[in-house]
Amino acid sequence: MSERPESVSHAAEAVADAEQRRAALNYLGEAWDEATLDGLDPDCLAQAAIFLAFQELVAVYGEQPAASFAEGLAARVRAGEYTVYRVQQ
Repeated sequence: MSERPESVSHAAEAVADAEQRRAALNYLGEAWDEATLDGLDPDCLAQAAIFLAFQELVAVYGEQPAASFAEGLAARVRAGEYTVYRVQQ
């Protein structure tokens, strides 16, 4: 059984989205590292990043969808989606 063209197209879009997200994280990680090297407090950076992210979400999707997204964040944080385990040597 072969895949339908629209499912192939959807899969290609998903891959492209994942690649863009990885690239975005790399860019933001580099900017974060540079800012901390310049002496900015990581807590201040985190709050500014959240502010800017929500500002963009509201601009693109509107207030209610952004608020709905925010409502789901607490459960995702508690579930460990944002926890990074670092190996210390």
